[in-house]
Amino acid sequence: MRDWNAERVAEAAEARLLLPEDGIGDTMTGPRGPERVVIDSREAGPGALFIGLPGANVDGGTFAAAALDAGAWGVLVGSDYAAAEPALAAPGVVLVAEDPLAALQRLARAWRRELGAKVIGVTGSTGKTSTKDLLLAILAPHRRTVASRENRNTEIGLPLEILGAPAGTEVLVLEMGMRGAGQIAELAAIAEPDVAVVVNVGTAHLELLGSVEAIAAAKAELIAALPVLGTAVVPADEPLLAAHLRADVTTVTFGPSGDVRLEDTDGERLDIDLAGAPVTLEFPFTQPHMRLNLLAALAAARAVGVVPRGRIDAVISAGRGERRQLPGGVTLIDDCYNANPISMHAALDDLVAGAAPDRRLVAVLGDMLELGPRAREFHLEAGRDADRLGVGLLVTVGPLAEAMATVFTREAHSVTDAAQAAALVPSLLREGDLVLVKGSHGVGLEAVCRALTAQAAA
Repeated sequence: MRDWNAERVAEAAEARLLLPEDGIGDTMTGPRGPERVVIDSREAGPGALFIGLPGANVDGGTFAAAALDAGAWGVLVGSDYAAAEPALAAPGVVLVAEDPLAALQRLARAWRRELGAKVIGVTGSTGKTSTKDLLLAILAPHRRTVASRENRNTEIGLPLEILGAPAGTEVLVLEMGMRGAGQIAELAAIAEPDVAVVVNVGTAHLELLGSVEAIAAAKAELIAALPVLGTAVVPADEPLLAAHLRADVTTVTFGPSGDVRLEDTDGERLDIDLAGAPVTLEFPFTQPHMRLNLLAALAAARAVGVVPRGRIDAVISAGRGERRQLPGGVTLIDDCYNANPISMHAALDDLVAGAAPDRRLVAVLGDMLELGPRAREFHLEAGRDADRLGVGLLVTVGPLAEAMATVFTREAHSVTDAAQAAALVPSLLREGDLVLVKGSHGVGLEAVCRALTAQAAA
């Protein structure tokens, strides 16, 4: 937004310009508009527009004066700070809005329109971050592409990612998370997607939404937001989404019976039917769920005019199945970012797939949260899966996960929290173990991964 002066920023955000630019617009002394948008006043140096968002304990607007003192291009604060003009007298732009978060979202939508980029929205009960990462790997060699970083998929993170896209961006890949009905619709109203990818529909957030049908309806808000002639990418033969498909958009299915499907494999070599066009790729991930995510990403890339060839080298976000080699032949599978019944089953399958028969499989599994009244049932199923698949050592973390150990027939330990697990697990491992660490983000199992890595470095 370097070319947007204060008046244009205010108009886009539907905010009131409280103070003049005080020389900011002079192209001889600096850019006319902000170079970046931040919500942390510690990042609000020269060129930054600091937006003071209200929080549960502290209103970010209280840091506006400090942001200006640090040389920020300007600040956007709530109307409560309009009376604080003397405290905001440092050089810089001051914008005032009744709701700073809504102003941030309006500003992001205006910048999305200014970019004119194609926007791909990605949601799903599991796998959306990996699919987003794969899309970036597929698109980046062909289009100037920006994808959401980490898990910035909320009503705050998503607009900040849009505003971080530089002029000239051709494709925006935006992950969209949710905690309840209406939240995907809110994000889609900001992003205005051209392509909607629903990776899958599962039981994540069942406690909040009550049924898988309600979860499907919430995910399908992304499809409802598409323009006429947009593209919806959905799993083949998913009955939960059938009622939400639209006749006025192009629907592309992926999976074994889909428009985009895997025809043949030979190690890393994949032969794919891409909606009638044969494509051969090299793909280093052998896990079935990663290959399924790849099909979804290929369908979305095709919708914006990109058909890749050759090798797809993707950098998958941390905590999503990354494998690390530790001393003593131990392999750590760090899948601790989040968990639900679908992803837990997939992770256990991945643990077993390709493992040498004589290698001990270790699963450190934490609570799966937000599953509602069926939570114990889902945890029992995970325990049975681990037992059936031949896991040799199970460590459960948290009160819900303890149910897994009750149906597990081999060595098992149950602890109450991640700190206890981090202290216990390193002492249980043997040379050559293959170790999966997985649980909901709130359990904090990254502490276990840190403990194992630290022990390896010692």
